[in-house]
Amino acid sequence: MPIGIVSDDDFLSELDSLSSKKESHTPKVSIVPKPTRGRAEGDTNVPDSLRQIIGETSVIDGPQSAVALAEMFGISRSSVSAYANGATSTKSYNTPASSIISHINRSRARATKKAGKVLSQALAAITQEKLDYTDARDLSGIAKDMSVIIKNLEPPTQVESSGEKTPQFVIYAPSFKDERSFEVITVNE
Repeated sequence: MPIGIVSDDDFLSELDSLSSKKESHTPKVSIVPKPTRGRAEGDTNVPDSLRQIIGETSVIDGPQSAVALAEMFGISRSSVSAYANGATSTKSYNTPASSIISHINRSRARATKKAGKVLSQALAAITQEKLDYTDARDLSGIAKDMSVIIKNLEPPTQVESSGEKTPQFVIYAPSFKDERSFEVITVNE
């Protein structure tokens, strides 16, 4: 519209068209609720049996297998390490639940017993005849592998109350005898 004198109708129509454009460019404000801490609504607790299975899988088959199993159920990696320690969550990591720990220890005992049987069979199969005529490396390798399995599955040993292991020295001091303590035998020539 050219600059100059315009009629009231033209002025009002132009004013309406400008004011409607301003309204179309106003941003829309949406309110996003602040996330709350803790368990989300509708979130359920992980069943104790699943915690036991994930903890057992972590100890026996390794953490990677346990993480893969946990991801199928939407459970985090930190929860997997807590379950492997016998805890129900990362918050209770230092206070393990007896039900989870006992299940893990029973699984360890079963695997250790099975490996012990295989170890015994491998050692029994190493005979003097096989040592004389064949190479017994395969049988000794099996025995070594089974002993490593048993060592890895055994529960960790308790550390001394001081918190650290200290070296222990045993010193043997022989006692010296004086010549006067021996019997004297005189011999005539």
